[in-house]
Amino acid sequence: MRQGQKLDRARMLRATMTDAERLLWGCLRMRQLEGHRFRRQVPVGPYIVDFACRRARLVVEVDGGQHAGSTGDRRRDAFLHAAGFHVLRFWNHEVLAQPDAVCEAILARLAPGPPPQPSPASGGGT
Repeated sequence: MRQGQKLDRARMLRATMTDAERLLWGCLRMRQLEGHRFRRQVPVGPYIVDFACRRARLVVEVDGGQHAGSTGDRRRDAFLHAAGFHVLRFWNHEVLAQPDAVCEAILARLAPGPPPQPSPASGGGT
């Protein structure tokens, strides 16, 4: 798919979001999730991902039942991992039934880890 076609497809997908995507976008848009900037229906390589926080290298996908066991999703995830992204996937019913829990799971992934501990060899240990 050419770049122009990909952008047109991304625009079309933004205009026709599912109920679950729309609900999750309400949590992610306008830096509402502790200041993290998410974009929706973002071209990444040959794919268009549902949501992406490029700075945190995080992709969030919201899937319906047609994705269960999808080899296409495994290929897509492998590409995204190789490109340095972490992928979180949620089922539509999860987002619709527990949007706050989904947003908390995303926020937990965005949270910085604990500061690295100095190694004992560097004199920082006991």
